[in-house]
Amino acid sequence: MWKFEFPWMFALLPLPALVWWLMPTYRTTASAVRMPFFREIADAAGEKPSPGGVRLRSNWLQRLLLPFVWVLLLIAAARPVFVEAPVTRDMPARDLLLAIDLSESMSERDFVDGATGERMDRLAAVKRVVAEFIAKRKGDRVGLVVFGDGAYPQAPLTLDHDSVLMLLDAMHIGMAGPRTAIGDAIGLAVRLMENTPAQEKVLILLTDGNDTASAIPPQQAAQIAKRHGIVIHTIGIGDPQTEGEDKVDLDALARIAQTTGGQAFHALGREEDLAAVYATIDRMTPEKIKREAYRPQREFYWAPLALAMSLLTLYHVLACVAAWLRAPRRAAADQAEA
Repeated sequence: MWKFEFPWMFALLPLPALVWWLMPTYRTTASAVRMPFFREIADAAGEKPSPGGVRLRSNWLQRLLLPFVWVLLLIAAARPVFVEAPVTRDMPARDLLLAIDLSESMSERDFVDGATGERMDRLAAVKRVVAEFIAKRKGDRVGLVVFGDGAYPQAPLTLDHDSVLMLLDAMHIGMAGPRTAIGDAIGLAVRLMENTPAQEKVLILLTDGNDTASAIPPQQAAQIAKRHGIVIHTIGIGDPQTEGEDKVDLDALARIAQTTGGQAFHALGREEDLAAVYATIDRMTPEKIKREAYRPQREFYWAPLALAMSLLTLYHVLACVAAWLRAPRRAAADQAEA
């Protein structure tokens, strides 16, 4: 649609008529001596006098052109714009952080490839399943957090999922330290998502052990995440019957998820079980939404302005041509008078 940014400029439309009607005519007076033989004196003195005052008279073309030019200038000043159809784009409905345990216990080869039946270490199974999960989240900003002795951002929240997949593939066991800092991973996720404008913030935390290295207890970190509107889904992998630090604490993971309104899952031994967990989380998250981004506007003030300038230029060119054509006749008339 068309619109004017400054429609009040059209209130100036009658301004020239008001000036012509209300302003007095400019008059000037000067003393002068009339000499009927002035030309003869000038010729005798060898001087060429300059012309005196000339009263410019408007012609019909000028009277027609000037109001039209005034209207064009007002249209340009009112700034006409063409508002195009709204441009929409898919906006991320959520921020999704994937926190992955890289402690030494992730090297256990207790996962079975469903296609070949071969055994693989836990991290290899996680990488394959998480890569498929990320590929489905086209409308989400996805990031990676790794944790061991401490928690570290591996990939920032981004819609560039190819970069996230590259950084996922670059992860290896022990790169964050041999122990497990679940509370620190949650605390880092809070810092990464606390100021984001996403409608939904989700942390999917995967570990195969219990917390052994955090500066902040996991339950306290979960309370902080809840205050920031972050939902935590926890995934425990490995055998819960294992003794020592490598034993996955499913009860602690369940309490973390329950505190934030998330769910706790357990995957043991088969890649298909882990894939089913991520598929369930995939169905739990809402669909991406559409928002109107902006309505493009194209400026057209230049069109009436260019037309007005072109008309004035054409008028003056025609006036110069007419004066040039009349010059020989005027010179002949002056010679006849002489």
